[in-house]
Amino acid sequence: MSLCPPVPQPLSRLLLAAGLSLAAWAAQAQSIVVASTTSTEQSGLFGHLLPEFKKTSGIDIKVVALGTGQAIDMARRGDADVLFVHDKVAEEKFVADGFADRRIEVMYNDFILIGPKADPAGTKGNDIVAALKMVAAANAPFISRGDKSGTHAAELRFWKMTDNEARKGSGYKECGCGMGPALNIGASSGAYVLADRGTWLNFKNRADLAVLVEGDRRLFNQYGVMLVSAAKHPHVRTAEGKRFVDWVVSPAGQMAIASYRIGGEQLFFPNAVK
Repeated sequence: MSLCPPVPQPLSRLLLAAGLSLAAWAAQAQSIVVASTTSTEQSGLFGHLLPEFKKTSGIDIKVVALGTGQAIDMARRGDADVLFVHDKVAEEKFVADGFADRRIEVMYNDFILIGPKADPAGTKGNDIVAALKMVAAANAPFISRGDKSGTHAAELRFWKMTDNEARKGSGYKECGCGMGPALNIGASSGAYVLADRGTWLNFKNRADLAVLVEGDRRLFNQYGVMLVSAAKHPHVRTAEGKRFVDWVVSPAGQMAIASYRIGGEQLFFPNAVK
């Protein structure tokens, strides 16, 4: 006996035309797509969170990890059910434009400036703007993600705070890549890189790189989660997406975020506002 619910004739014809069995359709109905940033994926956070969510919900999640700008574009097109990123200004515009009803602050960590242990540009300290001025003055190699990600947006904000935003030095290069690849380039070339702490802690190919600048309040890195609006995109899986959003800001989800550690060090700090 089939455990799948009866399917109306028009839908069954569509499934047949698409080559889908009823079982495959039922499985798809219990899955969602989350558009997120590479830092949540490359830090290992989703590998820790999603099995916990699956235990309580039975819902599978496919994470598409992109730069935050690309993830937001994906959600604007209706190609994702949930958006989980870290660029507050862009997220608030996403909500203001009607693509989500609200943005919920779910967790935070911080950005850090990574560079060669010898620190030839003399950046070490707790002032990111002063550090970037030194990188520019020394024409030191600096790898920018250049991918419209949340980290890239933060980096550009920090450069704008320097005396001459256009003056980044001859060593400045954009890779148009994710956080992990940017760190790999930095490790192989002895370059400075602005990174999120979560990806750095999970990064294995450190070579001669070290944390040089941290503790500046301007390096605060907030993440938000949003349910894509069904008014804009009626096909999104609202019920399943809402279950994930509700769970990740619930006590159980927040505890799961707080419990994710590497080498005893916590990568993300929960702070959901409900």
